Amino acid sequence: MITNQPMQRNQTVAAFDFDGTITTSDSLRDFVHYTVGRGRFAVGVVRASPWLVGLLADVCDRGSAKARFLAATLGGMTQLELEDAAQRYAAERLNALIRPEMAARIQEHKRCGHRLVLVSASPALYLRHWAASAGFEAVFATELEFRGGRFSGRFASPNCWGPEKERRLQQWFGSDPPRVLYAYGDSPGDREMLALAHHAWLRGLGAMPPIDAWGHT
Repeated sequence: MITNQPMQRNQTVAAFDFDGTITTSDSLRDFVHYTVGRGRFAVGVVRASPWLVGLLADVCDRGSAKARFLAATLGGMTQLELEDAAQRYAAERLNALIRPEMAARIQEHKRCGHRLVLVSASPALYLRHWAASAGFEAVFATELEFRGGRFSGRFASPNCWGPEKERRLQQWFGSDPPRVLYAYGDSPGDREMLALAHHAWLRGLGAMPPIDAWGHT
């Protein structure tokens, strides 16, 4: 069960990015394609293309481009429709994207009694379902905005990328940061989160050392 309960003293925490770190590919695109199908997905890409191209050209920020893409593909869907799709996606599809070595690493942290937190720019809508089944206690991700029971095409929270990941973790820590923090990432969007950690790992920069080498709680 995801509770996002505040930190307690002297705990050890393992914070994981999701897309590219735990998964083999981008879950957001996969979720949208799963939810709306090939045709609506393609139309949405075309409609959002000015912002997507702007992102590639570094003249549009990630949050704006992502919001435009989601508005073009999921905009107008009801909250019940999207919540149902998120639950089915997490149960039927998402596990196919999980890297076996990361699933093993998560289990190893659980055996050590560490608190697990998922910190991702992807929508919390479906991540909460997967995270709860995987043993995570907290999820900090991008929240979608619903108005009148429908997705407005906007975010209810800042895009959880880069500095926002650090802010969300610091807010959770409060005045009692963890005794030991492990952090796992794969991109520049994880830089600030990794800088917080006592033991940080970035995909592509060496093997993950055994957790025993870092110490237990």
